[in-house]
Amino acid sequence: MLRNLFLLLTAALLLASCGEDSKHFKIEGRLLQMNQGEFYVYSNDPGIDGIDTIKVQGGRFSFEMPCQSPVTLTLVFPNFSETPIFAEPGKTAKIDGDASHLKMLKVKGTKDNELMTTFRSQIASASPPEIKHYVELFIQGHPKSPVGLWLLRKYFIATAMPDYQGADRLLKVLMNNQPQNSSLKRLSQSVEKLKSTSAGSTLPPFTAYDINGGTISSSQLSTGTAVIIVWATWSFDSTDMLRQLQTLQQTAGFKLVSINVDPSKADCRSFMRTNEMNFPVVCTGDMFETPILKQLGLQSAPDNIVIKNGKIAGRSLATQDLIRMLGGK
Repeated sequence: MLRNLFLLLTAALLLASCGEDSKHFKIEGRLLQMNQGEFYVYSNDPGIDGIDTIKVQGGRFSFEMPCQSPVTLTLVFPNFSETPIFAEPGKTAKIDGDASHLKMLKVKGTKDNELMTTFRSQIASASPPEIKHYVELFIQGHPKSPVGLWLLRKYFIATAMPDYQGADRLLKVLMNNQPQNSSLKRLSQSVEKLKSTSAGSTLPPFTAYDINGGTISSSQLSTGTAVIIVWATWSFDSTDMLRQLQTLQQTAGFKLVSINVDPSKADCRSFMRTNEMNFPVVCTGDMFETPILKQLGLQSAPDNIVIKNGKIAGRSLATQDLIRMLGGK
């Protein structure tokens, strides 16, 4: 009798525990060469509201979040490199790596994280064309995996030489196998916008408001040369590009409009004050859901569009290519 009661109580506790755990996702990890510090985690999916900070103590770290359905997280490390983590309710991802060699990070705990770890190892010494070929093979072999969407965005779209036709073709493969995936639908719409705003196209009409309430419109950029840049305080590449543009603007005289994708307007304002920014800054706190980004098909930080007399002259340029196009050295 007592034994049966004990078993019933144990089962009840286990069920209660499972019910609670099934609504959360955990990250546990260890990093060599990083005894103490912090990095960030965010999601473009409805998984995390804004950016959270993960603390590293003694080379180890942990993070837990509510998780009702699978979402893709992005870890942003101190060197500003980014790594995806594929979260599932009730699961734990275990990360093991070296902070000085984050490209070889190993993540276990779910099938998708392990697929990403294998892919990361596969492309360790591959050239850009080889990487794109591996992405195609991955999507064809795993068309239902969220890993494919992340790889497609990174290597076909958010790159200095985007391949929108290839992206469109692979998107169809993913959407045929994941018809309810809202992130895929949004990316497909974005690719259509990108194809219509490639170099030589007319800048699409838009109206937005800067962080101080001022109006910014496409008509203001219809004459002369203008640059639209996407940046974030946590992205060194984007802030470096922004500072170089700010310096060059003083002599080259082009118009500069920036879009900040920080979740905190306070962080954006602090950076603006420190760097004495006197050009329009759009900051809604919506990160990559900022409406003007979707209108213009902008995907990442950094990202950019160069406009000359109302026509798009270039987009998603590397810093030095951007500076050269604007008349710098």
